[in-house]
Amino acid sequence: MRAPDMPGLAILRYRAADYQVIRPGRFVICAVSGVEIPLSELAYWSADRQEAYRSAIESTKALLTQ
Repeated sequence: MRAPDMPGLAILRYRAADYQVIRPGRFVICAVSGVEIPLSELAYWSADRQEAYRSAIESTKALLTQ
């Protein structure tokens, strides 16, 4: 996975229905695939795990590995 100081990488605090921007950026990293997710496309995350997911597929994979 990429380093947290990568240019453009946003740091977010994920909440149940939304997220709080801790450090502004253009994208976050999918916890399952490692793919960059533009903030404008971010729709899946886990508040419990504090992770972002690219799609419902990655979100489901993460739930299955709990």
